[in-house]
Amino acid sequence: MDASPTPTQTHAEPPAPPIAAAPVPPGPAGNALPLHIALTALVGLVCTIIWGTTGAGYFWPQWVWLGIAIPVAVHVIIRHGLSRPASARHALTLHGAVSALVGGVVIIVWALAGGGAFWPMWPVLVLAVLVTVHALIAYSDRLPGTEREAELQERVGQLTRTRQGALDVQAAELRRIERDLHDGAQARLVALSLLLGRTEERLSDRPEEAALVRRAREEAGAAIAELRDLARGIAPPVLADRGLAAAVEALGKRAATPVTVEADITVRPVPVVEAAAYFVVAEGLTNVAKHAGRAPSHVRLAEEDGRLVIEITDQGPGGADAEGSGLSGLRSRVEALDGTLTVVSIPDAGTTIRAVLPCGR
Repeated sequence: MDASPTPTQTHAEPPAPPIAAAPVPPGPAGNALPLHIALTALVGLVCTIIWGTTGAGYFWPQWVWLGIAIPVAVHVIIRHGLSRPASARHALTLHGAVSALVGGVVIIVWALAGGGAFWPMWPVLVLAVLVTVHALIAYSDRLPGTEREAELQERVGQLTRTRQGALDVQAAELRRIERDLHDGAQARLVALSLLLGRTEERLSDRPEEAALVRRAREEAGAAIAELRDLARGIAPPVLADRGLAAAVEALGKRAATPVTVEADITVRPVPVVEAAAYFVVAEGLTNVAKHAGRAPSHVRLAEEDGRLVIEITDQGPGGADAEGSGLSGLRSRVEALDGTLTVVSIPDAGTTIRAVLPCGR
């Protein structure tokens, strides 16, 4: 009885070394060129023998040899073209081979016809110019200056991606700090303020100590307000929770001057762009309160051609300094995101601050 190994008895054999593929015997296509050459040589030899046996005279077989050699050359070029994968440089090689064949045939015809004025120079010159133009196109990436330009473009792209990543990280870190302030230090100060309030109530019969505790509670309340303003300046919770339009409306309600808000935003921008737009509006409204008195202002948010447009327009006295410290800081913030900020401030005609930011989606 034959014993066959069970699946548990088999052992994994080490992989066999790769065996070099045996050369494929030439088929009909591989034999076509040698057969073509042999037939061509036979025809030429027969014509030469006929010329020799019929007596001396004009060597007319030379035209036969030329006529039958041209198809052989074309056959060689076609076979070479099919043996390589298609590419721009391979196409240039074939172009050069065909041009060399045509130029050679023209020169041979001139020589066999008896020479004289060298008219083949013109067709050969045209063929050479065409091949040169083709070569310049195929090797354009190796021309002087192009490699440097490509390197600079790649570097600019890399710096753009790196900067965008750094800005995203910065925005995420600012949001984390805002959450830590809101959930950590601010919450502890609120608890401390409540504790001080209860302590003040228990010291009602000791007015001096109660006054000290009351003062400490007021200081804690002031610290809470400052922390709230600081957290709102870093990343207001309403911006993260409800988006740019709601955050700007909240700014308008808290502003010292009358503010109307017009928002036409269908999709939220990325956080770093959203934060930049918020601070543009915040700083713009602060400037209105400082320099435009009680003049009303209008804030417009819109998407135009894939970009976020922010406009703050007031009806104040105008004449704002576009190079002032506040507006310069805003311009730097906007330009860091590949945006633009323009200020139009005409005396007695109000001021308009316009910022355009990439939506970044």
